[in-house]
Amino acid sequence: MSLIENLKASVRSSKPEIVFPEGNDPRILRAAIRLNEDGDIKPIVLGDKKELETLAEKEGVKLGNLEILNPANYDEKDAMVKSFVERRKGKVSEEDAEEILKDHNYFGTMLIYMGKAKGLVSGAAHTTADTVRPALQIIKTKEGYKRCSGAFIMLRDEEMYLMADCAINIDLDKDGLAEVALVSNETARQFGMDPKIAMLSFSTKGSASHERVTMVAEATEIAKEKNPEMAIDGELQFDAAFVESVANKKAPGSEVAGHANVFVFPNIEAGNIGYKIAQRFGGFEAIGPILQGLNAPVNDLSRGCSEDEVYSLARIKKLEEGKIEFEEN
Repeated sequence: MSLIENLKASVRSSKPEIVFPEGNDPRILRAAIRLNEDGDIKPIVLGDKKELETLAEKEGVKLGNLEILNPANYDEKDAMVKSFVERRKGKVSEEDAEEILKDHNYFGTMLIYMGKAKGLVSGAAHTTADTVRPALQIIKTKEGYKRCSGAFIMLRDEEMYLMADCAINIDLDKDGLAEVALVSNETARQFGMDPKIAMLSFSTKGSASHERVTMVAEATEIAKEKNPEMAIDGELQFDAAFVESVANKKAPGSEVAGHANVFVFPNIEAGNIGYKIAQRFGGFEAIGPILQGLNAPVNDLSRGCSEDEVYSLARIKKLEEGKIEFEEN
């Protein structure tokens, strides 16, 4: 059974509501219609109904019973404005809040906060910052985490790997890098993986001497201290992390080296380049970025995404059933 089929099975009983703020994008609308027809996710598409009907006709599809919300005439607008002002702890006035909530990403994120939806998928027509900013201000990070990070699930036939951080944090210190490892461990387990985490570097076990090498090694130790049960090792070069014969020579005795399936990169440059090389040279499907460490699932699309990628990403977060609890941080 493929990952997407497994995800269908995992969400079918709860039928979570997923918000799509970019309803006027043909890729989003077509994917949302497919998801709605499948019946195991309830898409909520933001936009003007007449405009979306026109777009659907142009695309040769039918809206059917797809739920559409127009932020301009939302019935619970006053309650949303009040809730947003309270969440921002007085940093904005009600007048400011009304203006901010015209932004579909803010509006969609507030639907999650108010319990109207379980997750959000955006980014087809917005930058990552436009998607992440409302999430950090409203949903915020889970207890114990100071930041969110971007992971990709890499798929090829029966192979599945996780790579992070490939999208959010440009440069991390040792504590930030350790945090990415810890939350990536959680994400991998959500998808049924038995995570073996490689903290990547241009050095393996002291083969090179540099402050960047030291940072990765120290981040590994911090992560181990915070979760002693986690299978993690570093610093490791990619070949030592992935190829057993190389691992036997460069990192003998490591339970991770040669068997890693979660790869934590030392910075966003390496991460972003690395996943794209695997995608383009290796023929892997890259699903993500999945925003890790938030109180609720918010997933960011690439502006070059396809309809199929929208469809896949809407399912990629294994949603928790029941009420989402938000920390007052």
